[in-house]
Formats: sequence, structure tokens, C-alpha cells
Amino acid sequence: MNRSVPAPVVCFGEMLARLSPPAGLPLARATALDIAVGGAEANVAAALASLEQPARMLTVVPDNPLGRMARATLASAGVDTGTIATGPGRMGLYFFEPPAGPVAGRVTYDRSASAFAEASPNDLDFAGALDGAGLLHMSGITPALGPRGVELARAAQAAARAADVPICFDGNYRANLWEAWDSNPREILRELVGEARILIGNHRDISLLLGETFSGDGPDRRREAAEAAFAAFPSLELIASTARHVETGQIHRLAARVDRRDDHWQTGEVRIEGVIDRIGTGDAFAAGLLLRYLEGASAQEMAKSALAMAVMKHGITGDMIFASRAELDAFDAGGGDVRR
Repeated sequence: MNRSVPAPVVCFGEMLARLSPPAGLPLARATALDIAVGGAEANVAAALASLEQPARMLTVVPDNPLGRMARATLASAGVDTGTIATGPGRMGLYFFEPPAGPVAGRVTYDRSASAFAEASPNDLDFAGALDGAGLLHMSGITPALGPRGVELARAAQAAARAADVPICFDGNYRANLWEAWDSNPREILRELVGEARILIGNHRDISLLLGETFSGDGPDRRREAAEAAFAAFPSLELIASTARHVETGQIHRLAARVDRRDDHWQTGEVRIEGVIDRIGTGDAFAAGLLLRYLEGASAQEMAKSALAMAVMKHGITGDMIFASRAELDAFDAGGGDVRR
């Protein structure tokens, strides 16, 4: 008997082109750059599609070779690109200098006045994208882009309410973006999180939202932060987060946690050696979480699969991970540390 096709996850946000010099060579001295496609929400869409969970991208890109590359990259991953609009402006860029030895990685943004950042809600087919959708995935990056970004985020949520589509909101706090304009991130993010059923964010995100300090030291303190968020946001059903400890640029330790109102689960810590690329690991985590959430899995299974996706992404260059269900299941079953 054929497995029924699940409803698609709509991923809404800006796509970016990523430019990187070779590891160990500062951007200021680079003579060549590798190019890849990224963007937090697009990364989630690509990972979900690779896991056989239908995904649909909702964004605006320029009608130029970079915009066409972005669309083609997602299409090749199996993402529905029918609701990617084109508009005037440029492709947002970011430059990533990979970590090398004791030198940490560094990101330099060049994304102002991009086609997405300059778009208005009328440029996007929110209703068409959300028709038949199972979930809307968005993040705090969109409102951080400026007043137009806030308008876009509000329009996306209004369309989701009208279509009765639940919302997953990934905090993805970007201080540099918020500080570039006269913003009030707490007020704006509280409004947007108030519409969400799922929040991806840790105790620091909750501290920002609620204006009080929560500690991440140990499971009890992290549960305290989650319970405060559940009390403040009645629509929330689930909060997912990671805890990362960086030993060196190439050695990290990572754990995952899922909190629901009536239960929670925190994995053991996994030591990841030989880190190749940390960018996009949080998006891989989100994809693993949403896959299992939509399947009705337990908090334990959601945390384990989310952590497995994040761990695997550390060994892959570029923003995106393309992992099959068989690879995820094999990692889940065979990666001893993930199953502690």
C-alpha cells in the first residue's frame, strides 16, 4: 500500500548567495570565491524535500542569473518552486570565511536593497502557497531586515491564520540586522511568536522575548525557561532548542531538547570532531524536528532526529544538507552518541 503524500511545509524567507574564500585565506586577500545558495528557510526546505517531506518555497528573487541559480538549486532538491516570485532589486549576498585552526569563522552580509527586502506583501502569493499546506515555517530573520520585513512577516502570519495553517517560528536572532535600523525586536518578536505553534529557540531567545534572564545551566533551568514561554504564549505547543559548547573551531559538543507542555526530552551531548561547516546546522536541526513532528512522533524521537540532522550537517560544505530518510534512520540507529 502506498504511503499517502503528506501536506507540504511552506518555507518563507529570503534566499541568499554565499561566497567563500578557501579555508585559511582571509576575505580581504582572496582572489577567488566559491558560490553556493543559502538562506535559513531555504535550507530547511531543501533538507525536508530530501527527506521525502514535501516542501514549498515562498520568496522573491531577482530575475537574473543569481535568482535563477537560487530557484534551480531548490528545484533540483525537489522543493516546489512555483511560488517563488521575481522582483526588481538584487540578490542578497553573504561572505563566509571558514574557521581555520584557532581562527573563528566570520560572516559579512551584503544584502541591503535585495529583491526580497524591497518586496511588499502584494508581490507574494501567500494564499496560493499556503493552499493545502501542513505548516508555515518562518524565522526572525525576515522582520530583522527592516520595516518592510516586518510587514512581510505579518502578512505571512495573517495568511496562515486565514488558511488555518499552523506556524513554526525559528528565532534566528541576528543582532547586526536589528541594530541597523530603529527597531524594537522584543516587541516585534513577541507579536510574531504569539502566533506560533512551534518555537525553535533556547533560553536566551526566551530571555529576549520575556525581558527576564533565564539560565541554560542544566535541564531544570532550561525547563524553567520553557515553562515561562508556555505561560506567556498560549498558542505554543512545542519548543525545541540546542545547546552547543565549542572546544575549538573543529571540535564542538551538541545536545538537543524538545519541550512540550506536558513532557520534555533532552538528549545526551554529542562530541563532533573535524567540523567542516557549521553554517546551516540549525536549519538541519529544524528539518529533522519538523519531519518527526508532522509524523506525530514523541518528544524523544523529535529531539533525536533533529540532533542527528544537525550533527550530519557539520560534515557538509555549504548551507544545505541533502539527506535521505535511509541516511537519517541509519544515523539514528547507528550513531551511538545520538541514542544515549
